[in-house]
Amino acid sequence: MIRVTGKRDVTGISRDLLKFIMEASKSSHPHEFAALLRAENGVISEMLLVPGTASDENSAIMMFHMLPIDRSIVGSVHSHPVHDLRYSDADLEMFGSKGIYNIIVAYPYTENDWVCYNPKGEKVTLPVVDDPQEGH
Repeated sequence: MIRVTGKRDVTGISRDLLKFIMEASKSSHPHEFAALLRAENGVISEMLLVPGTASDENSAIMMFHMLPIDRSIVGSVHSHPVHDLRYSDADLEMFGSKGIYNIIVAYPYTENDWVCYNPKGEKVTLPVVDDPQEGH
């Protein structure tokens, strides 16, 4: 696993967001779920649902042209309705289009059923962190 560094350096993903992603994926099952990821203060803490996204059992297509310019987007997330965390050629093609951190979650959508890839398809270390807003 590698750690990505650079202009949009991210130190982790919010535990609450990861739970929310898993619940959204379960809710969409057996169709794929797809969204974009936003980071604030170095933590991926928000999902952005893209208007016009269409999905079925085999794919999810996001209409990127429906989005305004948003520099807080650091990557994407999508689900695989079968337990397969490997990316497809289509996944790899999409990885580079919207950020550095590209998460795949897989059925049965538990806290261990996900992986993060960079645009080259290399696994990225992305720690799960507690939400800094909790307890305030």
